[in-house]
This record gives sequence, C-alpha cells and structure tokens, in this order.
Amino acid sequence: MAKITYIEHNGTEHMVDVANGLTVMEGARDNNIPGIEADCGGACACSTCHVYIAPEWVEKIPAKDDMEEDMLDFAFEPDPARSRLTCQIKVSDALDGLIVHMPEKQI
Repeated sequence: MAKITYIEHNGTEHMVDVANGLTVMEGARDNNIPGIEADCGGACACSTCHVYIAPEWVEKIPAKDDMEEDMLDFAFEPDPARSRLTCQIKVSDALDGLIVHMPEKQI
C-alpha cells in the first residue's frame, strides 16, 4: 500500500491509500479524484490520465516505455521530464509518498 497525493490544477490535494498492484490511475479512479479522466481505461491508448510527477519523484519511478512516450505527445502541455501517464505507473511500497500534479485539463 502506498499513500499517494494527487494535486488538482487549482491546488486542491487528495491524499489516498492505493493498494499495491493497482496503477496510479486506478487509485485516482477508485477514489473519485477529479482531473484524471482515463478514457481508455488504462490501455495506454489516450492521454487523459496525464500528470506531472513531483520533481523529487521523477528518478524514483520506472522509466517511460516507447508507447507511453508516444501517447504523451497528445497530452496537454507535456513536460519532457515530469509528464507521465498514470495508467503506466504500478503502485508498490516504493511509491509511498508519491506526489502527482494534474494539468489544467486533459485532452
């Protein structure tokens, strides 16, 4: 289990416990956190679960694969260093304390 903080574009914070094995996107969906739409349901076929990883976490999570990198081209204002699709980040104890910031909108 990991405690993850989702921060909306307006600064509203949501700190929730997410079970190991789920994705960061599923944690948002299961806890009704606004700002992560996840239109494709986690298939890495859209960019509507885009977030910006807090700078101190960028090097602590697994690297993006090519498919995620390609989908981020369709995200709203992607940041080459910090943008990630939450459907591609599996939760583990190592992610306890993770902070993600939502963009102004999802495309």
